[in-house]
Amino acid sequence: MADSGDITLACAQLWKVFGEGDLAGGLGASGAEAAALADSLRAEGHIVGCCDIDIEIKRGEFFVLMGLSGSGKSTLLRCLSRLTEPTAGRLTLDGEDFLNAGPKALMDIRRRKMGMVFQHFGLFPHMTVLDNVAFPLKVQGVGNGERENRARQMVSLVGLEGREAAYPHQLSGGQKQRVGIARSLAVDPEIWFLDEPFSALDPLIRWQMQSELLRLQNLFHKTVVFVTHDFIEAVRLADRIAIMKDGRVVQIGTPEDIVLNPADAYVSEFVKEAPRTKIIKVSQLMEPVEGDDAAEQGLDPGMTLEDALTWSAERGGTLSVTDTAGRTIGRIVPERLSAALSGARLD
Repeated sequence: MADSGDITLACAQLWKVFGEGDLAGGLGASGAEAAALADSLRAEGHIVGCCDIDIEIKRGEFFVLMGLSGSGKSTLLRCLSRLTEPTAGRLTLDGEDFLNAGPKALMDIRRRKMGMVFQHFGLFPHMTVLDNVAFPLKVQGVGNGERENRARQMVSLVGLEGREAAYPHQLSGGQKQRVGIARSLAVDPEIWFLDEPFSALDPLIRWQMQSELLRLQNLFHKTVVFVTHDFIEAVRLADRIAIMKDGRVVQIGTPEDIVLNPADAYVSEFVKEAPRTKIIKVSQLMEPVEGDDAAEQGLDPGMTLEDALTWSAERGGTLSVTDTAGRTIGRIVPERLSAALSGARLD
């Protein structure tokens, strides 16, 4: 668990149940009891969007929520941002009780700390690109000159320089989503919520937008909560992934952890088509050893399984892993490479 000072956003025993009546009182169960309670609520006609969820999201982390349609991932994002109020549980933002924030404080947090991008672009059709991007700054009361300068910077940042005077109907889907991203960044938010922002785009444009998002994240190091149903997209973007089913989080881990050691058959279905050779890192495969000077340069721990297989084909035998100082920090036997390639668990 990360140090509490590193945690930007966290929830504990969080529930969201849709239905009539006072539902909050009996929602203290956890584990198997929580799953049974959720089944009971569903049998009574309630909709369980989130069930006993514990998550800690670190400052600057790209955290992906994923699952099939109806798994609860968008509901959880909305609860974390308080666009939807949780039924029960705890929610903290920068160590403070986020559920205790009143309407005025909540509005100020959303205006100044949060940026949001959704699948449907939500652009104002009567406003130009520049005016759409500048709108959140106008809501903040930023002056005209500063507002326009900041909006122009954001438009340029997402590659739409020269399109400032265009209206949404004159833009492609990818360009509209770039405007949405620029608008969400205009207020320099600390936390960035993105709910399936690229799912309506063609595959090539989607790949380009993922690359754009990674470029922007490398520049700004925002805390990102990103929803997707596409595991390949999640793997490409995420520092960590939370996989959801029936309103519950069934596994949290790095892409490599989840690919190597899926928690159950449901997770295994997600990862079976994943490009294992490009995801799994040498650091996940090596057996650590006491550092000593290496006779020759070995694999870098950040290299992929694909790199290790290439080295193995060229050199054969046990592979050494070395750090930047040239010391041996691990070894990989050929059988370990074969197991990783075949999909065997490596815990």
